[in-house]
Amino acid sequence: MKAIEVHGVHYRYDDGTEALAGIDFTVGEGEFVAILGSNGSGKTTLINLLVGLLTARSGEIRINGRPIGGLSAEELHQRVGLVFQNPNDQLFAATVEEDVAFGPRNLNLPEAEVQQRVTEALAAVAALPLRGRAIHHLSFGEQKRVALAGVIAMRPAILILDEPTAGLDPAGEAQMMQLLKGLNRGEGLTIVLATHSVDMLPLFANRITVLDGGRVLCEGPAEEIFCHQEMIVRAKLRLPYVSRLMYEMKRHDGVPIDRLPLTIGEARAQLLELIPKEMIIDSLEEETKP
Repeated sequence: MKAIEVHGVHYRYDDGTEALAGIDFTVGEGEFVAILGSNGSGKTTLINLLVGLLTARSGEIRINGRPIGGLSAEELHQRVGLVFQNPNDQLFAATVEEDVAFGPRNLNLPEAEVQQRVTEALAAVAALPLRGRAIHHLSFGEQKRVALAGVIAMRPAILILDEPTAGLDPAGEAQMMQLLKGLNRGEGLTIVLATHSVDMLPLFANRITVLDGGRVLCEGPAEEIFCHQEMIVRAKLRLPYVSRLMYEMKRHDGVPIDRLPLTIGEARAQLLELIPKEMIIDSLEEETKP
């Protein structure tokens, strides 16, 4: 069964802006899918449709096989969790524990289960030591993780995130992506991540859907998406830095590269293949001389 099915969906805002123009989009259960697009591409509108904040003007959206219009707000929120780009739009309680406990308490769960969910959710995002902290004493990265914990505490099957790494430094970005990878691979959560950041996606996303002007420009695994420089430019995006470097070496210096690498490891392997074996052996022998 598909976790998410979107067929022929249109959405036009009241000011006449056509945000989505007949989009088709599917996500399988347990997938980690990235929606990649520049500002104005339609990715945030699509997210808002998937969580019921907006209603499609035409077309069909199904969640776990059921039409989204046939789900009550409570049913939808237990199936699909949304993490906003800015944690200030999500966090509101005085302390971390109170904020993460809010959703489970609204399900009228026994307090012992509420506390268990708080513990498990904070542990899942490496934020258990923050349990008693005041929200306004947290760093931006800590706020992002606590906002994520509040959604996880509801135990949704599908987790949707809008620009989860926006505003984070490189270390924080890597930590957030590793947390999401753990939730996907370890806990089996279906993850849909909307972003315009391209550098870490090849390491985590099973599949990437590129939006441009409210339409699906292309979709597929990272190695297929990022081999088309012209398409990436058309979508007002860029290649990952490693891919861009190798692309420029091929274009300007004639380096015979068959496909663009997506990671440093792939780039290293390709470059080593271009170096004559005799040179590598001579270099190793030089290093081992006393």
